[in-house]
Amino acid sequence: MQDEWNAMGCRDQLSEFDCVLKLGQSAANTAFQAHWNRWITQADIAEIKSLNLNTIRIPLGYWIYEDLVYADSEHFPQGAFQYLERVCKWAKDAGLYIIIDLHGAPGAQQKYQPFTGQYSPNAGFYVDWQYERAYKWLEWITNIIHTNTNFAQAGTIQLVNEPLQDGNTQGSMIQQYYPTAFSRIRAVESRLGVPSAKRLHIQMMNEKWGSGNPNANIPDLTNAFYDDHHYVKWTPGVTVSRDGYMRHSCTDSRSGNWPVITGEWSLSVADSAEWNSEFTLDRADAVEWYRKWWAAQFLSYEKIDGWVYWNWKVNWIAGRNDWRWGYKQGVDAGVIPKNPLDAYSWNACAGFT
Repeated sequence: MQDEWNAMGCRDQLSEFDCVLKLGQSAANTAFQAHWNRWITQADIAEIKSLNLNTIRIPLGYWIYEDLVYADSEHFPQGAFQYLERVCKWAKDAGLYIIIDLHGAPGAQQKYQPFTGQYSPNAGFYVDWQYERAYKWLEWITNIIHTNTNFAQAGTIQLVNEPLQDGNTQGSMIQQYYPTAFSRIRAVESRLGVPSAKRLHIQMMNEKWGSGNPNANIPDLTNAFYDDHHYVKWTPGVTVSRDGYMRHSCTDSRSGNWPVITGEWSLSVADSAEWNSEFTLDRADAVEWYRKWWAAQFLSYEKIDGWVYWNWKVNWIAGRNDWRWGYKQGVDAGVIPKNPLDAYSWNACAGFT
């Protein structure tokens, strides 16, 4: 969304934190609220529903709960909650299921990753006091989901998006963060008298993601749910060619903890192959081939408990409206069908299985 980012005044800034520092709090609030007001509209939710989709995943930074932000040292846009409430009401009215995802954790769960909301040189999340802020965030959103009718279709909370995949930090996350987060959410539901049938699903990254077995220290896994992100472009061992990508997508088994969804995937290709003649969007058969590869991935992820595409909407990336990253743009380009179930009749994996 480079054009949108530039229009907000954030050009050349690497994260929301950096943009707020650049603009100042008041101007940043104005810019971000204007963005939230125009970027995802009720028309988008209606279109998602019209395309025979049934779920949205909303990635949130912890700073949407503004009481958690350290005003003297943390710089994030303010006023987002009313827009979250609005989009959840639209989704509820449309009958769409909602996954609420803690996408940007306190202290940043990965370094130099803008998706955490800050381009931090350190992954500072994996300490007790940052975990405590995350627990408070989870308690806060759990209470809202169960007490605010606009959130009635929110059935899952994801505890953290894409934690580190190394043993130096995953020990405390597996031993401490996941089980404590689980118990703090359930304690809120107990205080509110939420019956077992209406308790939230609690989502963690699948063990196949590479950050350890999330189940190791959780005594009661009722309504546990898992997330497995699968970007072929970053998958080791896949031959970077049309044949290699198709072969992988048609034969890969998304195993691990269960029940699981592929919570992020796209049609983007390896950066090293971006201008490879096989993958360029300028080829006469580009739409045809990407359509088959979309179907191959779709069929793979349908074999588990489903999927969420990253992302719904994009605008200019690298000088073009790149439909490989945007579901809506993929539909507009004729790559993604208006009814995804049509892919079952395409025989996209013929010759690759």
